[in-house]
Amino acid sequence: MANSALLVMDVQRDVVAIADDGSGYLPRVRKAIEGARAAGFTVIYVVLGLRPGDPEVSPRNKVMTNVVRAGLLTEGAPGTEIHDDVAPQQGDVVVTKRRGSAFSGSDLDLVLRARNIDSLVLTGIATSAVVLSTLWHAIDMDFGLTVLVDACLDTDPEVHRVLTEKLFPQ
Repeated sequence: MANSALLVMDVQRDVVAIADDGSGYLPRVRKAIEGARAAGFTVIYVVLGLRPGDPEVSPRNKVMTNVVRAGLLTEGAPGTEIHDDVAPQQGDVVVTKRRGSAFSGSDLDLVLRARNIDSLVLTGIATSAVVLSTLWHAIDMDFGLTVLVDACLDTDPEVHRVLTEKLFPQ
């Protein structure tokens, strides 16, 4: 188990405020985090953070441009912080990314290699964004993968269902 990590991705105040459907998502994520700690997993929080002035956002990237226009996810802004209900504890790692995948523009790969981690358990918001893009990136990097369906959330329940029932099991 020492070679496994739980990734808690994009569970940030503003993201939760947009996506939380009242189904008890945060308690489910908290339970997953507690279970991972008890099993000796490394717990890694991945947050999307954009520098003030957004130098890493190209106008060609419509998703990131819309995030900027909405005033979301600027480093240091309160809404960019990890939600209090699932806040990191001492010993947990926090990684900042600049795009959809947990690996994009972050030092996640370095952290995983330094800790000799070869298996990832994925959780996060949104299933169709950070979870999907991180899953494909991790597959290409030969990580063992598990997706905790109950600890993933998407603003589109049907997309979440199709991904978790049809695509991810493959």
